[in-house]
Amino acid sequence: MQELTETEIRTSFVNATKGEAKRLTLPKDLATRPWADLDFLGWRDPAAPQRAYVVAPTDGSATGVALRLADSSAGRRRRNMCAVCLTTHPGDGVALMTARRAGRSGQLGNSVGTYLCADLACSLYVRGLRSAGAGARLQESLSVEDQSARMLGRLHAFLDSVTRAA
Repeated sequence: MQELTETEIRTSFVNATKGEAKRLTLPKDLATRPWADLDFLGWRDPAAPQRAYVVAPTDGSATGVALRLADSSAGRRRRNMCAVCLTTHPGDGVALMTARRAGRSGQLGNSVGTYLCADLACSLYVRGLRSAGAGARLQESLSVEDQSARMLGRLHAFLDSVTRAA
């Protein structure tokens, strides 16, 4: 992924007002992110732990969505799988994240959700640069590039559901 500027990130949000996008907390480590290893930019808001953001490249620009984490069941024991990168995590390593739909539909309270890695480091899991523990990634015959393309396809399908009219 190409490095994004603060302006590019803030203007990419499709389900936030200009004021909300202006006020959101950007990651402090933008300049040192491993951009070459990222397929999309994702982060949790340190000032509001129930908020998260995803910005993905789309057709020469970027599409961003603001997310809310659903209340988690503290102390979950079973493993859960991220719907985007297909990494399994124990406990709270996967979270249900919901996005208000874009436009009028979102203003009426409609939202969509998916299960994502709670740290939004899907690209690093796919590349083997971060581990979620033993058995977290299934052995696959797909190349890392193909797994990355599949992951982006799944993420874009979610982003499309945010922008599609309900």
